[in-house]
Amino acid sequence: MTSAVTAAPWSGPVDLPLGGELDVQAACGLMHVHGRRFGRPTALGLDYASIVAAELDEIGRSALEVARLRGVPLEAVTTSVAQAALLAVSQYLAAATADEPDPAPAEVGGPPFLSADGVAFEVEALDAEVWRRFWAALDADPRVVASAWRPFQQRFATATCPLPPELTGLTARLPVVRLERVAESTGMTLVRVAHRAVDDVPPYVVRPLGAAAGPVGGGAPDPGALPLSGLVVLESCRRVQGPVAGHLLWQLGATVVRVEPPGGDPLRGVPPMAGDVSARFHAVNRGKRVVTADLGTVAGRRELLELASGADVFLHNWAPGKAAAWSLRARDVARVRPGIVYAHASGWGDALGPRPPLGTDFVVQAHAGVPPSLMTTVDVFGGVVCARGVVDALAERIRSGTGRAVASSLLSAASRLNARATRRCTAPLSVPVCTDLAELARDRRFSRALVSDGCVVPGSAWRFG
Repeated sequence: MTSAVTAAPWSGPVDLPLGGELDVQAACGLMHVHGRRFGRPTALGLDYASIVAAELDEIGRSALEVARLRGVPLEAVTTSVAQAALLAVSQYLAAATADEPDPAPAEVGGPPFLSADGVAFEVEALDAEVWRRFWAALDADPRVVASAWRPFQQRFATATCPLPPELTGLTARLPVVRLERVAESTGMTLVRVAHRAVDDVPPYVVRPLGAAAGPVGGGAPDPGALPLSGLVVLESCRRVQGPVAGHLLWQLGATVVRVEPPGGDPLRGVPPMAGDVSARFHAVNRGKRVVTADLGTVAGRRELLELASGADVFLHNWAPGKAAAWSLRARDVARVRPGIVYAHASGWGDALGPRPPLGTDFVVQAHAGVPPSLMTTVDVFGGVVCARGVVDALAERIRSGTGRAVASSLLSAASRLNARATRRCTAPLSVPVCTDLAELARDRRFSRALVSDGCVVPGSAWRFG
């Protein structure tokens, strides 16, 4: 039996009688993680696992086309809604099975905030000083503000954000226009929660780069190869969206070379640790080769272009204007590697102009009107959407002999979620609800869907044959 959203089966390699979206959310940990902010397992407000599975299914089919065009002898691909759900909780699963206890707080709570005139809104700051300035301008107690920074900053990792009532009470006494003025003057990003869901932004846009391409991947792959075996992806990404896209391309067989600053990505050292690397970081970056380059210098950018000259795909999620400032736009990279697929995974795309607000998961959820969650639902799905754009562009590149530029964003992913949203089934659950990801990792019924690699993480989202 399959979902109304996707032709993929419910269970796949998971040995449980999953009969619908809610069964998958319950058994595979989605309800558990999403429900942390409420203190109890809670279903997401849309058929999230089915929507992710539908996109994974399309990626698999497109990858088969790439395999056919490259002479790779593959004829079939399968995925499942359960595998999609496990991909969505992969970072939380890795953290729950790390070598050390997860130090993150697990108290109940979280935004959105509410103004005195009844407007719901989200705020975002990646800098503690911006956080301090915003609340100081509202005359909040500095000690309370300081204590709230850590749970606010860690909500991406914990899926909960217990904020002191002094702060939420303060915003509830002020009109939203006043709060917006304070946010603008202090550098805080403030986004109102949309009343109408954004559902008309294309998931990704693929454009010709116009340069003649050489052979893709340097010849036919060996027997037993995956669709992207022999292809090289150069990735310069941080956080979740871009690394998830690179992770999926690695699962499809590509060699992924990750460019990090000298000293490595700072997120490598964020607890809990699995060996010598952050478990959450490892969940979406394992298997990638790593090189270091300081892209803030001319020499570092020259190193990146040298690496790109031997790559088939270049993937980045730099902030708006960074590629132009560094002279690393699509046409710049295509000069050293004619025919390359150049992919940019952004926050807002072009929707909010050249100087948009911070484009992170929760503010994009608010702007787009996605059913809210403190799980990184849009970040993960943004990576899936970006990967699909890259695979489609590779197929077009092989057919046409010219390079491609792929543009996707968190906003386009959120729009895709809204466009595919369906009414959730309310049938009674036929499986137990997961309340502990560490127990899920030990459950033999999940053994064919999970692997142990320093911590427990999902296996590949696809099976090819």
